[in-house]
Amino acid sequence: MARNNQKPAPRQHQAPDFLAWHVTDKGEKSFWNKVGAAWRHKDNKGYTLQLEVVPINGRIVLRQPLDEPIEGQAQAEKKEA
Repeated sequence: MARNNQKPAPRQHQAPDFLAWHVTDKGEKSFWNKVGAAWRHKDNKGYTLQLEVVPINGRIVLRQPLDEPIEGQAQAEKKEA
């Protein structure tokens, strides 16, 4: 029996629909740290959430990415819309 050695078609990397942020409140300040991203399913009936870390406190907020993402910079204070 011969093996099929064909490689699968390369997947196109798609930008996430949402970024996942871990938000903790300290007094009147909120600290936001990016923890993952979410992609919409092809049938538009759900999302795949990929987390790099799983926080044990605070909350996770999904926000649409900015047009020009700020790399390597934790946002110390950010107000929710």
